[in-house]
Amino acid sequence: MAATTKVADLTGPGITDAFGIGGTDLGVLATAPDGRLVAVFGDTFDRATVGGPGWRSPVVLFADPDSLSGGLRWTGSGGDRGGYARQLVPYPRAGLLRRPRCSTMLPTDLITIGDTMFLHVMACRGLGNVLWTEILASTDNGVSWQRTGAEWPGSACQCLFQMLTWALGDDGHVYAYTTGFQRDAGLLLHRVPAGSVTDPGAWRPWGFAQERWGWGNPATLTLPGAFGELCLRRVPGPDGRRHWLLVFFDAGAYRIDVLLLDAPHADLYRAPRTTVLVGEDWAGEDHAAGRVAQLYGGYVVPGSTLSDLHLVVSQWNTATNWPYRAMQFRTDVSGLLPGGA
Repeated sequence: MAATTKVADLTGPGITDAFGIGGTDLGVLATAPDGRLVAVFGDTFDRATVGGPGWRSPVVLFADPDSLSGGLRWTGSGGDRGGYARQLVPYPRAGLLRRPRCSTMLPTDLITIGDTMFLHVMACRGLGNVLWTEILASTDNGVSWQRTGAEWPGSACQCLFQMLTWALGDDGHVYAYTTGFQRDAGLLLHRVPAGSVTDPGAWRPWGFAQERWGWGNPATLTLPGAFGELCLRRVPGPDGRRHWLLVFFDAGAYRIDVLLLDAPHADLYRAPRTTVLVGEDWAGEDHAAGRVAQLYGGYVVPGSTLSDLHLVVSQWNTATNWPYRAMQFRTDVSGLLPGGA
């Protein structure tokens, strides 16, 4: 297990009150075209709890990109000129689309391509019940967002195209790992030309058929398991190269793991793997030692390196509804490289 320590709480009383954020979670991150950090959070409430006034999702906070080492410093919010963090888009009315109205839209990952930011969200009716997924877009550095019309039913790929993470490769393709929102299934892989991310017909699965793996074959599990939140990123290493990392909440093992990939479609069975945070009960948790009660998430903070990897991790005490917050941890996974570093 890699040594991991807590850097700071990122949300909650005394931290995000100015934005109307008491309780929230998730916090997927990307660098905006103008250089600032954009963080997107899930179900958000005015008070430090789950429930009560101000329920909305998703919401955006902006961070100073130079605040990584001491804990992200929030500089503003989306939707209200830096004040109250407002819900990014209104939910579609049920009557227009002849389907049940969603109760929340949860962010799964964020990516910047050129001068546009894209956000993948799950439209849910209750936790774990995904009605559909879709892509939102922003052309003003994450301040305002619009629905793009790119949608997939919640049942797509046998319900394994719900939770998504993506990253841009040097070949002009966006690579995306996905799983279900029930935290009981393995991973699928797709890719799409960067200029066509909002065209569902342009996405191609990675699959095994006729004794070989290939793009366009029926989608095939790349790794079985019981996975939750995912984060695929390219992170600089001490060797001067950018390395593919897949960070994920392993719900089955109750921990957050990191895989080092030699390519986005690497053999995940053989990829070097380490645990960076382990789940613990409330009496035994120790954030300084990487033991966290009711943890989930695990999103890479831009500016990270393999030897100084920063992650946004969520925690929700489902018995008392506090803590319900996002936190920042740092770790060193350079030992995954051949030779240890």
